[in-house]
Formats: sequence, C-alpha cells, structure tokens
Amino acid sequence: MDVRYHEEFVMNPRGVQLFTCGWLPASSSPKALVFLCHGYGMECSDFMRACGIKLATAGYGVFGIDYEGHGKSMGARCYIQKFENLVADCDMFFKSICAMEDYRNKSRFLYGESMGGAVALLLHRKDPTFWDGAVLVAPMCKISEKVKPHPVVITLLTQVEDIIPKWKIVPTKDVIDSAFKDPVKREKIRKNKLIYQDKPRLKTALELLRTSMDVEDSLSEVRMPFFILHGEADTVTDPEVSRALYERAASTDKTIKLYPGMWHGLTAGEPDENVELVFSDIVAWLDERSRHWKPEERVRPPSEPKKLHQTAPTKITQVASGGGTESPVPAHNRPQRRGSFLCGLGGRPYQQQCRM
Repeated sequence: MDVRYHEEFVMNPRGVQLFTCGWLPASSSPKALVFLCHGYGMECSDFMRACGIKLATAGYGVFGIDYEGHGKSMGARCYIQKFENLVADCDMFFKSICAMEDYRNKSRFLYGESMGGAVALLLHRKDPTFWDGAVLVAPMCKISEKVKPHPVVITLLTQVEDIIPKWKIVPTKDVIDSAFKDPVKREKIRKNKLIYQDKPRLKTALELLRTSMDVEDSLSEVRMPFFILHGEADTVTDPEVSRALYERAASTDKTIKLYPGMWHGLTAGEPDENVELVFSDIVAWLDERSRHWKPEERVRPPSEPKKLHQTAPTKITQVASGGGTESPVPAHNRPQRRGSFLCGLGGRPYQQQCRM
C-alpha cells in the first residue's frame, strides 16, 4: 500500500515553533488514527519513520510531533523546563487532528515509546474519556528502584536547578548502546543528528524523575484500553515497571506482552524478524479495537482546541511500497486538498514521490 507523508511547522502558545508530521494511506481513508509520542531525545520524522509507514500501510492515519527542544522543533536541545508543557502541546495538536471533519468518527489511539509512554498516560489523565486506547512500548511509567537516586541527592540537585537548569551535569551511560541490539541499526541511529546524545540537563533530569514518580502514583487511575510491549532484556526501562502498570491499572481491557531476549528498542533496534513480530502484534491489537463511531456514541464531540499556528508551508511526499529512488510527482498527479493537512490551517504544499 502506498503511503502519503506530510510535515509542517506549527507555533505553540509559548511562541515556540514545533515540527509535526503524518503518514496516511494514499488511496483510502484511514480506519483509525494513531498519535506518536516519541522518547526522550528522539524525534519523529526519521527515527519513527518506519513506525509511521508500517502503521499507515496497515491502514492507519499516523501523526507525530517533535517535542519542544527535540528533533526539528525549536528550543534549547532536550531542555524540558516543565513536562506538562510537552503534554499540553501534544494534547492541542492531536486534538486539532481529531477535530477535523473527516476524522471525528474515527477511533483515536495514543502510541508512546519509552518517555512517550509517560506522555501518553498523562494525556489520558488530562482527558480520561477522550482516547480509545494506547500502545505503550517499553514505557517510562515508574523509576526502577535499581536506579532511583537517593533522596539526599535529589534534594541537593533541586536546590540548584533554578540556578543552573540547563547545565549538562547529570552523568549517564550511553543509552544508544544499551537500547538497540542490532549493531548496524545502532550505528544508523547514532548518526542521526536530530537525536540528542549529550548528557541530560539538570532541570530535564529532575522533570523526568518527578514525572515518573507522578505517573507511578497514579497508575491505578489508568482506565483506557492499553497494550504494553516490553523486552525482557531491557536495561533502560524496567520490565517489572510495566508489570506494575498492568497489575495496578483500573482498565478492564489491558494486555501486556514481554519479549524474551529483546532490548529496549523493540521497533527500531531489534533484528528485522523481531521488529516484524512486534509490529504484527501492535497492528492486531489496533485492528481489534478500531471502529467507526456514531456522533451520539461519543461522550462529547472532539473539542475545538486553541489552534497551533502554522509557520511554514506543508511538505508532502508519496512513499510507495516498492524499491526505488525519490522523484518529483508531476503537478497533474498531485492530490487536491481543501487546506493544510495538519491542524486544518491553510498552506502551500508541494509533493514528491519517494520509494522505499
């Protein structure tokens, strides 16, 4: 199945330009919507490109946003002043997609990897009845006791976080080496200059710790359907933490699958046969829960959130399932649109054909 890829920049309420993108089936309406929440230091357009294409090939509309300071978005690199800002930006952008006329009756799912799992859970807590489910891949939803800092250390760091918030003083091991098993894929990821690979900033590290503790304290409040996938050999996020989420969540529709021998990067760092297994499980779970909703079946129609303002023209490319190279699409073959693909805002698109 051919897939259309779109990208554009939007402006959040704090005046920061954020990168957004999406993948859609080229010849049919998506059967449901999937919203990507990427991990710490990661980005959507390259690192999560294979995920977007695989899910769009399976018939889903897939949408992503690079958090402030991440990927192609503006802001100090990987500086998280307030985690709630990331959640608010995702909430506004994702709901602006759901509010589009063609999508209002589609099922809408969150997809969170690692730290993105915490983002997804906080989006659910922010609006408990809005989302129809979540796929959580090696989610960061609790700090493992094995790595949780001593309370005295946390107190000392907290006392200086507003003095040196952006200092890269927090020691950490090479996460890429620990997360991605396949050596070829690992080196490709390491060469992605959009991925942050420096030491965590002080304020960022403390925000991640606070967020993890906050999410941990509210695991019993999770009520939406969810599917947890976790590698048993993951040393970045603890599989036992995922077990805790599964056991404590109040959801009546919850599934967990642990993959023996697999590492943290289930969708990007495992051998191809393992990646195919993981995505097969994800698509099967989504397929069972995707449906067309009648307006009266929703608790309320998607709200009309404050618009994120578009700041650059939309870029559109066509991804075909065969092999080949990029080539321009003739103007007479370009699809006609009634405005911008993302957020319903106007823009001047262009389109290219690229083959995988």
